[in-house]
Amino acid sequence: MKRLFTTTALCLAATASFADTRADVLTTYADIAAATYGDSLTTAQTLQAAVDRLIAEPSQTNLIAARTAWKAARVPYQQSEAFRFGNPIVDDWEGKVNAWPLDEGLIDYVDNAYGGATDENAAAALNVIANPTFTLSGTEVDATEITPALLSGTLQEADGVEANVATGYHAIEFLLWGQDLNGNGPGAGDRPWTDYAAGDDCTNDNCERRGAYLKAATDLLVSDLEWMTAQWADDGAARANVMADEGAGISAMLTGMGSLSYGEQAGERMRLGLMLNDPEEEHDCFSDNTHNSHYYDGLGVQNVYLGSYTRVDGSTVSGASLSGLVTEADAALDTEMRLKLGTTMRELGQIKTAAEAGFAYDQMLEAGNAAGEDLVMGGVNALIDQTRSIERVVAALGVDGIAFEGSDSLDNPGAVFE
Repeated sequence: MKRLFTTTALCLAATASFADTRADVLTTYADIAAATYGDSLTTAQTLQAAVDRLIAEPSQTNLIAARTAWKAARVPYQQSEAFRFGNPIVDDWEGKVNAWPLDEGLIDYVDNAYGGATDENAAAALNVIANPTFTLSGTEVDATEITPALLSGTLQEADGVEANVATGYHAIEFLLWGQDLNGNGPGAGDRPWTDYAAGDDCTNDNCERRGAYLKAATDLLVSDLEWMTAQWADDGAARANVMADEGAGISAMLTGMGSLSYGEQAGERMRLGLMLNDPEEEHDCFSDNTHNSHYYDGLGVQNVYLGSYTRVDGSTVSGASLSGLVTEADAALDTEMRLKLGTTMRELGQIKTAAEAGFAYDQMLEAGNAAGEDLVMGGVNALIDQTRSIERVVAALGVDGIAFEGSDSLDNPGAVFE
């Protein structure tokens, strides 16, 4: 579902200086994308090293280190989501690394209450780790060796089912934490480190294959991020696409901001879970890291508007910004947009602070939990309000034909329960 906004060109700003300013803004945008994906790559490489240590020397210490590295890797990646929706190269690729939710029974053992195959997904409980050979779509698959190619070429979205997520951050998350069986109660997944142990110390069987799957998924994540980082380099295709047409480039920036703010984050990632009171609708549901994912998604939108990104090493990439363009067109609107972004970050920050103090996001989703609903809806309402200002920015800059992603949870709530 998309919400379409069209405008007439409100200002004839096609002077050379204004065009140059737009080019400078797009250069900053591409530079921030390159830095954000670059940080996503380096933190994924740190995760890769931690996973290799866990597999080579299984222990509780090494499992915790791998989990810590996974959470750190989410910080830059979530900020990169502001480059979705407006950039086809990103959108065509994104499902490889961040698709969710997933039917985790495709990958490994699950609790008995999980159930088996369903009419919607015949592979929902396939358990590749336990089965060196299996039948998929009527074809026998040899999975004796678990490789990145098996994951990406055979298992990812097997049978055309989006819930068959075999790759990316969330497959790795499941393999590090296991299922979160606490419902709306406190606590994340609690996979034992002995799931990767050798010999008689192995728990839940197939420890060597589980390690092979975890390594293959992590290696694949690194290679996918290497590819995307290259797309935003000076000679990269994504950068070239943005820079080729200034109007389309500015449109891509605003589309990403509006779609992530409204349909994706406020709707699908926050309001929907609250309507269903369903902890399975958490974005990082195995690790209870959803509060951070929401926070850094919001920060990514702010980065794009302000033309500034703080790297994981503390340095800053910044330059000409949408804020500068809007100031030239309507200084009051720029002030409004900055205030709305600040309000959103405050509301998302309150969710983050509460979760870090022990009030987990899945607890906030529980039916009848007024404090949790207030926190989540504070973020939802701020994101919606922020989108209204983005719409006004679209008009002020004379950008035509932008379509923001929508969500039934916001646009047609009754359809959620049909």
